[in-house]
Amino acid sequence: MTDPAVSCSIDLAAPGKQIGHLAFPKITNTAGWASTYVHIGSVARGEGPTVLVLAGNHGDEYEGQVAAMRLLQELQPEQVHGRVIVVPVLSKAASKANTRNWPSGANFNRSFPGRPDGPPNEQLADYLTRVLFPLADVVIDMHSGGRSAWFIPCSHMHVVADPVQRKAMLEGMEAWLSDWHFLYIDVNGTGLLPVEAENQGKIVITTELGGGGRVPAPVHRLAWSGLNNVLRHVGVLEGEVQTRASLGKPPAVILDGRNPDTIVLAPEDGMFEALYEPGDPVSEGDPVGRLWFVDRPDRPPELIRAPMDGVVAVTKAIPVTEQGDCVFVLGVPIDRSALL
Repeated sequence: MTDPAVSCSIDLAAPGKQIGHLAFPKITNTAGWASTYVHIGSVARGEGPTVLVLAGNHGDEYEGQVAAMRLLQELQPEQVHGRVIVVPVLSKAASKANTRNWPSGANFNRSFPGRPDGPPNEQLADYLTRVLFPLADVVIDMHSGGRSAWFIPCSHMHVVADPVQRKAMLEGMEAWLSDWHFLYIDVNGTGLLPVEAENQGKIVITTELGGGGRVPAPVHRLAWSGLNNVLRHVGVLEGEVQTRASLGKPPAVILDGRNPDTIVLAPEDGMFEALYEPGDPVSEGDPVGRLWFVDRPDRPPELIRAPMDGVVAVTKAIPVTEQGDCVFVLGVPIDRSALL
């Protein structure tokens, strides 16, 4: 097996707090021998689980990146039982450019399992697949809707086949203490980071923390409080584990988005007007949005209707719409017992 193309500047087996970088080859017009740096940190003490905290999988999803950078600043070894490894910004160039994809056009979340002799995104994916995931008991991958979509702030999960893994992931998802949770499926190809970690048997906890090009203060608070409570829940961080009941909150709502028909696409180019906000209930046939036509102001808007009863989970944040763009996603409330 070929060695990974990525090197790590810190000793991931060592105790204490370290912050360094991953490096992989880069050739540019200004440097024939260079490296791309992706920063990594480790905070470790004694026995306990290893938790891998990841953010910036997509560059324009900043909610998790801020929480992960704060975690690296504030977390100290005396608070830890085990090890927390943090990669706060996986797609650094995309993060700086405020784009979903890498400058090459690569979608990092479709790059797994990767390969050491592939392009840079696959080299980094290979390192996660063959080095970081095997070290971890729990993988946290924080997402949002990015610039293009507003996703109801939630933690979410795949419904994996193994019942023990599924139960642990369900409980981890719930430990984020968001008002909503979402069950998702793979769309638009394979190669997702969470799926690779799941296939290795890891407890995978993921989020969709808003989006739309702005991070409201309550979403920053949810990203931070949820991340810390999940770390306490899995036993790597000292402190009392909170529940929604202990906070005086009602049970969260789990939305099932596993039916592909919940994902609604634009039938043609236009300008999308959302008529409902994420969290709003709708009935089958309700107009959830209107598509207006810039070059045809004489033409009435096209109504885009709900294909079923449910709750709006996602709405397009950018009005300019191309044919085939996702304009909204529904979720159908489901009882947690159905997942056990």
